[in-house]
Amino acid sequence: MVACDGLSVGQRVSYGTPNIDRGNTLPLGEIPEGTLVYNIESLPGDGGRFVRAAGAQAVIVSHGHRTVVQLPSGQFQPFHPDCRATIGAVAGAGRGDKPFTKAGKKWFSFRSFSKAYFTVRGVAKNPVDHPHGGGSHQHVGKPSTVGYDAPPGRKVGRMSPQPKRLKERKRRR
Repeated sequence: MVACDGLSVGQRVSYGTPNIDRGNTLPLGEIPEGTLVYNIESLPGDGGRFVRAAGAQAVIVSHGHRTVVQLPSGQFQPFHPDCRATIGAVAGAGRGDKPFTKAGKKWFSFRSFSKAYFTVRGVAKNPVDHPHGGGSHQHVGKPSTVGYDAPPGRKVGRMSPQPKRLKERKRRR
C-alpha cells in the first residue's frame, strides 16, 4: 500500500466501505467531489497507476458517465466510476526540499537516474590537464573543432563536419 500522509501507526483503514476517511480505498463513483485522492486505477482492478509519487494528490472534479479527476499536472482525466482510489495525499511531501549536504550524495543521485554528473570545463583547467587549458584568460586558443583523424588525447571539443565527398557524388551521376 502506498503510504498516506497523516496516517498513524495502528490506525484502521477500510477497503470498499463508503467511509470517507484518510487512507481508505473506494471506487471513484462513491467519493464526493472535491475530495483529495491518490493511487488511482486506470482500469477497474489494476491496482493503481496514477498519482503515486511522494506528496502527490489529485482532486475529484465531477461525476457522471465518467468520473473526472484533476491530476497533479493540472490535466483533467476521465476515469471509469468503478476504478478505485485512496482518500488523501501520498506521504513524503517536501522530499525534494532537503538540500544535498555533500557532492557525493549529488553524484549518487545523478547516477541513480543514469545522468551525467557535472564536469569542469576544459578552458578552466591547466594545460597539462586538457588541450583547451591554460592562458591568461579562459579561451580555447585554437579552433574548437577537431578532425576525425585526430589522436585520442587531442580529440576534445566539437567534431568537425564530415568532409564533402565530391568524387563519390560525381560517380553517382
